[in-house]
Amino acid sequence: MSYTLLRGNFVIRYPDLPRQGPEPDGDTVKFLPDNPALVEALPRHSGSPPDINGRGISVRLEAIDALETHFGETHQELTGAEAARDELLRLLGFTNVVFWEDLPNKVRSADQDSIRGHVLTNGIDANGRLIAFVYAGDHPGADGSRVFLDSPLADASVNAALLSAGLVYPAFYATLPAELRAHLADVSAAARQKALPTGIWPRSTADPDGPAVIADLASAEQLVMWPKLFRRIVPYLAAGFPDFDGFDAWLRADPVHRDDALFLIDKLERGNLHDVVKASGRQLQLTVWPEGFIINPDPAPPGSTVNPPLIAVGDVLIVAALPDPAGADRGAESVTLLNVTPDSIDLAGWWLSDMVPGSGRANARKDLGGAVAGGTTLRVPLDGSLQLGNQGDGLVLVDPQGNTIDQVSYKGDRVRAGRTICFGR
Repeated sequence: MSYTLLRGNFVIRYPDLPRQGPEPDGDTVKFLPDNPALVEALPRHSGSPPDINGRGISVRLEAIDALETHFGETHQELTGAEAARDELLRLLGFTNVVFWEDLPNKVRSADQDSIRGHVLTNGIDANGRLIAFVYAGDHPGADGSRVFLDSPLADASVNAALLSAGLVYPAFYATLPAELRAHLADVSAAARQKALPTGIWPRSTADPDGPAVIADLASAEQLVMWPKLFRRIVPYLAAGFPDFDGFDAWLRADPVHRDDALFLIDKLERGNLHDVVKASGRQLQLTVWPEGFIINPDPAPPGSTVNPPLIAVGDVLIVAALPDPAGADRGAESVTLLNVTPDSIDLAGWWLSDMVPGSGRANARKDLGGAVAGGTTLRVPLDGSLQLGNQGDGLVLVDPQGNTIDQVSYKGDRVRAGRTICFGR
């Protein structure tokens, strides 16, 4: 299956906000794409738009599920959870990573706050995150190009490395192509057989090899179990249930957020999470290994769409800007747009914003209107509602649905009085 290549930087710390930075774990890491507009063109499997801002977007590593370093106010066995997180960061190239003592999931210091890398993604999950295979370093392909992801290329990913090392559980969603799922199922089964002492398998419980005995949430936090199952028992126990006698009924009461829809591979049947969980008294058990079933993504809410916007990213480009016109700036600055499609595009409801790169903050907004004919440019005079910075600035073009169609930036050394900046595309 073809995946979309996105080049950029993995980010684990914000130098300007070190105590408010990302919280990387064993299967999630922040990613700042070189071209954020490409993210808007990805499928939205559960109808959720990408949760992206000027600092990037979270990437959920496809096919794996790591022990939780933090889930609400809880966590799983920290030895296994932190081992997966630390190996993920090491594989991406981060070194000497130190976490705050009082904020143990946020990075206090590291040799690198961010590092070059790339992802191969096939869409956005229900939480607005990229679903992707992640890789250290740059890729020779063009940003936004389609890359065929076969088993050898999957094996080169951080995802597969963590699975092969026995540091994470498998979690196969229906978004994962069947060939890759079958291959990674073999990788996971081999890791379980090896049961490396540095991995989770020697301590795994609540699985087909035997049930876990769970007296309360505190005891569950010390166990190694399939993380999705842990994420279900946390709210169950928080609701005050004294044991697991009511767990089956509790799951069935919410088929979207609790009782995930599954496909049982051995039986070739559709089912739900309750079909692979046995619970009673103080005991809880997953009756099928996680590679034995496929999880359906959350369904899209009524009225939402799983498709990218009709006007695709790159259909209209910001090709030029005049930030320092001769004479007074106010009312004389301009931005030039290019419609690369053969058809006219109505700009009613569209707008331009200026945004300092990396700030995640829009300074001002210029509403657009009229139409730009196919293959032609449109010069947009700025009337003062939006002003371009002479020391550098960023520009974002947004459609009526709030989708970023294009984004550019320039530095102050490109600004010359009376001269237009051309963004080479």
